Amino acid sequence: MTQVTYMRRRLAQAAAPARLHPLEGDEFEGYASLFGVVDGAGDVVAPGAFAASLRRRPPSGVRMLYQHFAHEPIGTWREIREDARGLYVRGRLSLEVRRAREVRALMADRAIDGLSIGFRTLRATRANGVRRLVEIELWEISVVTFPLLPGSGVTGLGGKQASNPRR
Repeated sequence: MTQVTYMRRRLAQAAAPARLHPLEGDEFEGYASLFGVVDGAGDVVAPGAFAASLRRRPPSGVRMLYQHFAHEPIGTWREIREDARGLYVRGRLSLEVRRAREVRALMADRAIDGLSIGFRTLRATRANGVRRLVEIELWEISVVTFPLLPGSGVTGLGGKQASNPRR
């Protein structure tokens, strides 16, 4: 199997919709990272890469930012966990914050729906031009316009599935 065929198969799997649970009006959920999918920088996250970091740092210790800007926190993470697909997240937007209200409105209109991680690499391997991230220290997860990882993003908002033809 060629690398291109492998990537197409992984992207097709990443595009499958997530199973959704009822959410509060200011909550949303999605996948901040997907296992086995090569991102735009040539990185692929291995299953288990977040495990040690998540044991050390609870969801409240991982910042929710807008576009990776440290000066723009927009809410708090309620749940961050690895599952078979990747890094599942559920968070609450702080609607008292102007930017969070704007993000909520943009999510509802599907104008912004990407999720992206900010991290430090602790262990990685490299083969065939791809860096395999084996252990990651997770610092923050941002709501972004253009995620580097295809298929990562918001899948539910306020109890409703976020319908997006890209996914």
